[in-house]
Amino acid sequence: ACLLLRGRSPQSATFSRELHLGPDGPASSPAAAPRRLPFSRVTVEDLTFFGKTLPGRAITDPDLVQSSNEDWLKSVRGSSEVLLRPQTTQEVSQILSYCHSRNLAVNSQGGNTGLVGGSVPVYDEIILSTSLMNSILSFDKISGILTCQAGCVLENLSLYLEERDYIMPLDLGAKGSCQIGGNVATNAGGLRLLRYGSLHGTVLGLEVVLADGRVLDCLSTLRKDNTGYDLKQLFIGSEGTLGVITAVSILCPRKPKSVNVVFLGCETFDQLLKTFQLCKGMLGEILSAFEFLDSECMRLLNTHLKLANPISDCPFYIVIETSGSDSDHDSQKLHNFLEEAMTSLLVTDGTVATEESKIKTLWSMRERVTEALTHDGFTYKYDISLPVERIYQLVTDMREHLGKRARSVVGYGHVGDGNLHLNVTSPAKDPALLASIEPFIYEWTAKFQGSISAEHGLGLKKRNYIYYSKSRPAVAVMGKMKTLLDPKGILNPYKTLPDDLK
Repeated sequence: ACLLLRGRSPQSATFSRELHLGPDGPASSPAAAPRRLPFSRVTVEDLTFFGKTLPGRAITDPDLVQSSNEDWLKSVRGSSEVLLRPQTTQEVSQILSYCHSRNLAVNSQGGNTGLVGGSVPVYDEIILSTSLMNSILSFDKISGILTCQAGCVLENLSLYLEERDYIMPLDLGAKGSCQIGGNVATNAGGLRLLRYGSLHGTVLGLEVVLADGRVLDCLSTLRKDNTGYDLKQLFIGSEGTLGVITAVSILCPRKPKSVNVVFLGCETFDQLLKTFQLCKGMLGEILSAFEFLDSECMRLLNTHLKLANPISDCPFYIVIETSGSDSDHDSQKLHNFLEEAMTSLLVTDGTVATEESKIKTLWSMRERVTEALTHDGFTYKYDISLPVERIYQLVTDMREHLGKRARSVVGYGHVGDGNLHLNVTSPAKDPALLASIEPFIYEWTAKFQGSISAEHGLGLKKRNYIYYSKSRPAVAVMGKMKTLLDPKGILNPYKTLPDDLK
């Protein structure tokens, strides 16, 4: 599902319109562009205001703005002519207050690593980048609470904390580019969710600028605060449609003294699930990640990235991470688990890493699958949450459904969270292939009471498929919340909510 705007003029953009029938009625395809809403267009007077408010940081050079108009997958491209780079919450407040008064649409942007077209404009929305809002405001070494601006890159925060014997509760393959504000705005899941939970639990406070420029200060560092509504939760996962996150306080765990990573091979997915069940029982409190990839993923890693399989060829591979405070204790538990898994014939081969360099090598087999896919052709990416026993059935059913129309159909993801990343590649963008994938994949997911977006969000690409996972009354409530907080609808228009609420 993708949208490509041709040319710099929003008036010149042309799109195909198509209609798909959802479980609660018709919904426009996310491949079809929503119509441009009646927002104002940027004038010379507007540029003068932005230039005075952000000296040297109101960018209009087309070559500099271009990279912020295009998403990481290069599947969605906007036609914005203005990139604003504030450094403070007050500057964000001034910008939004002005844009609200002028009815100018705004697209907030963090690291621009999203996969659903949520981080770039659709038409000529002003791009509001948080990249220069990258200061760490405070860190409490007793409680482990970090407070920082929204533009801090996740990997930089991780390095800062590791020097102080702590870690971020969040880890993503895109950590070198993604920003914590964008992570929170999309409720990113990642590799450590099994151990530390979602951002709904680890984020203690937020500072948010509302559409009219008002600053909502919920930047609490308290772990317990049951006074009234927990307003910050509204903005976690709202994808920038309710307000612009400018600062975050987050609870960070202590850096584990003992880390082990295991790479295992299984013959069947049923054996993989039984290994997970055994793993939870025998590793318990030290289990921090349980990831999987299939043989098609391994083939792409070998072919495109020249990464060698660390064990013998298998239909399925598992990456298990343990983290704890006592290396002897952890090693013994891991040894007992591996011995049981091997003698029970659940796994056929495996290797263990305790040194940092080898740990990174084994993790790369899981983290670099997305990169390998980009070399295999045009990629259709799906992020599905299902009952854990069903997650690979979707991959096999999709392969059967598509047959030879697809170059590759691969499955990998977070078994511990029931989160499947299903990817389909083709030599080039193929509308006929897309029509075969969607809405089949969403109908299949709805049939087993799954979620069409486990952790990537809805963005532009999946907004009109929301009814496969949420009831019409629930979506209507979301629309009312949007109207309450952003009555003119200037924040990230065309994203997350379906067209029938616009």
